[in-house]
Amino acid sequence: MSSAFSKFSALLPDLAPWRASRDFRLLWSQGLVTYFASAMAMIALPLQIKDLTDSPLAVGAMGAVELVPLVVFGLYGGALADAVDRRKVIVATEAGLGLLALLLLLNALLPEPMLWPLYVVAAGVSALAGLQRPALDSLLARIVPHEHQTAAAALNSLRWQIGSIAGPSIAGLVVAYSGHAPAYAVTIVGFAASVLMCRRLSPAPPAHDAEKPSLRGIAEGARYAWSRPVLLGTYAIDLAAMFFAFPNAIFPFLADELDAEWSLGLMYAAGSVGSLVLGLTSGWTSRVRRHGLLVVGGAAGWGLAIAAAGWFGNVWLVLLCLAFAGAGDMLSGLGRATIWNQTIPEELRGRLAGIEVLSYSVGPQLGQVRAGVMAGWTGTRAAIWSGGVACVASVGLLCLALPKLLTYDSETDEDSLRRKAQQEAARAEDREAAGTA
Repeated sequence: MSSAFSKFSALLPDLAPWRASRDFRLLWSQGLVTYFASAMAMIALPLQIKDLTDSPLAVGAMGAVELVPLVVFGLYGGALADAVDRRKVIVATEAGLGLLALLLLLNALLPEPMLWPLYVVAAGVSALAGLQRPALDSLLARIVPHEHQTAAAALNSLRWQIGSIAGPSIAGLVVAYSGHAPAYAVTIVGFAASVLMCRRLSPAPPAHDAEKPSLRGIAEGARYAWSRPVLLGTYAIDLAAMFFAFPNAIFPFLADELDAEWSLGLMYAAGSVGSLVLGLTSGWTSRVRRHGLLVVGGAAGWGLAIAAAGWFGNVWLVLLCLAFAGAGDMLSGLGRATIWNQTIPEELRGRLAGIEVLSYSVGPQLGQVRAGVMAGWTGTRAAIWSGGVACVASVGLLCLALPKLLTYDSETDEDSLRRKAQQEAARAEDREAAGTA
């Protein structure tokens, strides 16, 4: 009995980051609120565009509208995170996102809601998210010890899944029975609560010799990333997987084609269910050293599951495949986050986080455009399964081009060992300063 319980306990999430860091607990809780609120708007916004236009291309165009702000402000946000207090960036952008949700609410309350404000707000959300994510991601690397990075990534992903399961599932019902406005109202309340929580975070000032945000600083971060094949592999595989196999924008049309309009909220939530199951059994990932294998295996599994979701005509099999896809995506994400936080120097962490924003955000935006265009040409289901097949093929080709990703080992990699020493030295200085005070 004790042996069986021990094996079961080894699968449970590792709570070491939660116990060790007050700021991690605050970020985790704030993120849960934000993800729930954002998921409500994530469902309501494309549904409102569909209701106004009945066009898959118009829904997919959201990706094109969001792309440029995400690229520009994501890169600038990375440089900003290395130059100013990261807490202030997080608070300001959360407040801005709440104001944009207010604009969506006001538009939805009009007798005849307008289409163009939806695209304007989508672009604004993309810009603020680009500014914020580097600060959030680089703060995590600062407040969580080196050896707990995988556990922290698993807990963060678990938090996201909880919010994204509840948000889409409830949002689908809210929009269906109450309209778009109540979903936007919940989003506003969520961001207001998040701002209050973020204000309680400890200050996270930059290094004393930090430079002001500049193109030269951004270029320095890009040169570092380009010189590290392991990092390039994580970015490239995620971009390819999301570009070819991110069909979320055409889920409303897939639900119609399967004669299961009731399943739309479940389609958006199914991937999160798969990720949640993996997250609840993620304890084993804390003992993994070859994180590149997680990146590759998870991305390939994601592509296979998306291909199957497009192939099957039974809605329950489609939902099951989407759940498996979510598990694969989370597995790949754990590997990526661990490699990033274990290898990138603190002084470059913000700028590299800006590049990471592009790797995991630009792909889905372009993927929405690809899915919308392909669905218009070939039909909804063909657009989905062909993208999954292309994802698997691209992952294989990238493994051949960047083999160091497959051989990455956190206990022997030079960048990982250097970052660990840097973090331990910083913690020793903090302890010494606290003792002096």
